[in-house]
Amino acid sequence: MPKRKSKKSLTHFDAQGNAVMVDVSAKPATTREAVAKGSVYMNADTLRLITSGNVKKGDVLAVAQLAGIMAAKRTPDLIPLCHPLALSSVKVDLAPDAKKKAVHITATCKVTGATGVEMEALAAVSAAALTVYDMCKAVDRGMTITDIRLVKKTGGKSGTFTAS
Repeated sequence: MPKRKSKKSLTHFDAQGNAVMVDVSAKPATTREAVAKGSVYMNADTLRLITSGNVKKGDVLAVAQLAGIMAAKRTPDLIPLCHPLALSSVKVDLAPDAKKKAVHITATCKVTGATGVEMEALAAVSAAALTVYDMCKAVDRGMTITDIRLVKKTGGKSGTFTAS
């Protein structure tokens, strides 16, 4: 993977190299949204079990959706320097794809605040993917969780980001 050159410095370290939570107290509250995606690839039989509702542990898609929402709400408990946010919306969609033998996950998080919600959206996708794996591992330990990434972010000083 090529190195990215950045004109910005890392904000989570002070001049002595100590980890710090960024001070956002002077930043104005704006409406912010982040969208993240990821996928879980599996055997065709595993996907059929999921879509038919025959996984012994229960409704995989519904449980994974709830896990994603819960993870977004608990992101500062999981990622040490994240700010606690009063999220205004968290949506997690799981879409089975028979052709690719995968479940594609999209999470959208919204907030009106002084900092963004990228980490919350990424945490939601990650937890939903891990839940799919956990609920199906008895029949398919070879599942692959992949391509978890930020695809869009709006709001704040840096404006809009859309992945290419």
